[in-house]
Amino acid sequence: MNRSEFLKLAFGSALSLKALQSSAFGAPSQAEGPFKLPPLPYDSGALEPYIDKQTMEIHHGKHHKAYVDNLNKAVSGGAMASLSIDELVRKIDAGTPAAIRNNGGGHWNHTFFWNILGAGSGKQPSGNLAEALNKKYGSFDKFKEEFGKAAAGRFGSGWAWLIVSGRDVDIVSTPNQDNPLMALAEKKGTPVLGLDVWEHAYYLKYQNRRPEYVTAFWNVVNWNKVNELYNAAVKA
Repeated sequence: MNRSEFLKLAFGSALSLKALQSSAFGAPSQAEGPFKLPPLPYDSGALEPYIDKQTMEIHHGKHHKAYVDNLNKAVSGGAMASLSIDELVRKIDAGTPAAIRNNGGGHWNHTFFWNILGAGSGKQPSGNLAEALNKKYGSFDKFKEEFGKAAAGRFGSGWAWLIVSGRDVDIVSTPNQDNPLMALAEKKGTPVLGLDVWEHAYYLKYQNRRPEYVTAFWNVVNWNKVNELYNAAVKA
């Protein structure tokens, strides 16, 4: 099997966002339930060349959609079906069924991720967040170095996060689709920045070069949104 055949088998054929969201037959079918796949807040090719269009189409239209569909199935007929995704995620503990934990986390994490990405949003934070990072890590470059270690060093699949805990900031990583809002989180806090380091997030372009993907990530962070999230978190 050559590389092209392997990638087709592993990731499926690419689907355009337009086809996913608006085709002659309407929107893509989803499992009935309270949770919906949100559209990307930009074109699927907007983050080129750092995150390629094909990866975005598959990541959003296949992986995220699967989390939403499977979450709807998992909560069907249960009390959690009446919760918002934020409320649901905060209630996840060690006793939560795996299907709700994994798919609820996957839905929340990906919705968050799409919204802290964007082209042309500046190269670094400003204002209160910049001050907090400089105070904690000494400089923005040192923060990026430490965040990169958390992202590249996460064994297997998972996420790296910048969180607000009280008025402090901290870098943490979580396995699989867990996040720092969950009741089971080792270190709890409010995420203001997150990076998906599952292989499906980068393998088409970067293959096994996760550190290269982490470096590219800094070119597409929407710092306006991250600043906004930080300011809201410290006021909560």
